Amino acid sequence: MIRDRESLERLERDLLKNDRSTPEENFRLLDAMWEEAVYFQILPAPDPLEGIETDIRIAKVVNSV
Repeated sequence: MIRDRESLERLERDLLKNDRSTPEENFRLLDAMWEEAVYFQILPAPDPLEGIETDIRIAKVVNSV
């Protein structure tokens, strides 16, 4: 749990301000994260439509308000 939100926001701003990464580095990082998710069988989802009925019902309720 985050108790000092200001410190966290300051840290995030400092990290973004000092970020010197290139798009190529960011794509390499994304590829590595994808490979790790596949390795741990998190992605791709075995059945991407699993639970779609629940999502549709929730969307109908939220959109009707």
